[in-house]
Amino acid sequence: MSTETFGFETRAIRSQLERSQYLEHSVPLYLSSSFVFEDAEDMRASFAEEKDRNIYSRFSNPNTTEFVEKICQMEGAEAGYAFATGMAAVYSTFAALLNSGDHIVSASSVFGSTHTLFTKYFPKWNITTSYFSIAEPETIERYIQPNTKILYAESPTNPAVDILDLEYLGALAKKHNLILIIDNCFATPYIQNPIKFGADLVIHSATKLIDGQGRVLGGITVGKEDLIREIYLFSRNTGPSLSPFNAWVLSKSLETLAVRVEKHCENAEKVAAFLEEHPNVKTVKYPFLKSHPQYEIAKKQMRLGGNIVAFEIKGGIDAGRQFLDKIQLCSLSANLGDTRTIVTHPASTTHSKLTEEERLAVSITDGLVRVSVGLETVTDIINDLKQALS
Repeated sequence: MSTETFGFETRAIRSQLERSQYLEHSVPLYLSSSFVFEDAEDMRASFAEEKDRNIYSRFSNPNTTEFVEKICQMEGAEAGYAFATGMAAVYSTFAALLNSGDHIVSASSVFGSTHTLFTKYFPKWNITTSYFSIAEPETIERYIQPNTKILYAESPTNPAVDILDLEYLGALAKKHNLILIIDNCFATPYIQNPIKFGADLVIHSATKLIDGQGRVLGGITVGKEDLIREIYLFSRNTGPSLSPFNAWVLSKSLETLAVRVEKHCENAEKVAAFLEEHPNVKTVKYPFLKSHPQYEIAKKQMRLGGNIVAFEIKGGIDAGRQFLDKIQLCSLSANLGDTRTIVTHPASTTHSKLTEEERLAVSITDGLVRVSVGLETVTDIINDLKQALS
């Protein structure tokens, strides 16, 4: 049965592998490192890629195939490849497509490990990166060079929840013949589809909202078939593939993605509204708050506002630390997108190694707190934040 004409939720639930001879209702785990061949000719044709079949789970596996196909449907992508982690997806995507001497133009506000790739590791292979300011996207063209190959951004950004105009980025990439890669982790395929706005590739850390329960690591890149082919060839030789077990878990998680994300966003909007009225809070950033500087852009390209709220607590770094120490219900963790609400204070933890100038350049003030709003009763989340802010 084809599911292409069905709605998002139906496709997320009903797009699955064909049943085996056992007629199982739930797709089984295929915990096999390799697959057998009928004869010498079958083996030859399979390695020659004349047959589309599983050979070795570093290349493909039924469980990873199902997970990839679901994300491709959700994102409107031609093909994809699944990875052991979100950072494996980021690294492998860039490494597969870039050569020595190539140049990246990236938004300045990117995940810390991505920034480390751009500034510490890629320069070893003569791959350079120029950053444009989130606040000044009109300056992007200044940074494009003859050797620029990739335009990269996260939207919403981590951890300051800034929004970039994906349609504008898509038009720029097309004008300059660049590969546009968007990290869509914060939004998920349910909230936002960057390919509709001109992205060539979309990356997810499936560890976050796609899993949604803090259980497994995973990553995925989807997009144009010819680009994915290069990423696949690189990855089958370097080995960052997603495990069949984690793929099975993540594929199951996708069945509840829509209903979970709806509730996450409902809770997050209420938390953001509460924080905006609190006397000890200077500013609040949530894409669907009218006070967000890119509110109109968010409404244009996002179905909902997401589950991440960023706010600046009065009192700077010391106040941020005190806030964490007073939290009782919410979790202090480096993860996000969990059923459980998580709070972090970047200036004293995840981004503490940056100078104040470097932090401010990516919208991380001393008092910035990131809240990954979970699925608890929203009044309980708000009451915990209230007492910690008092």
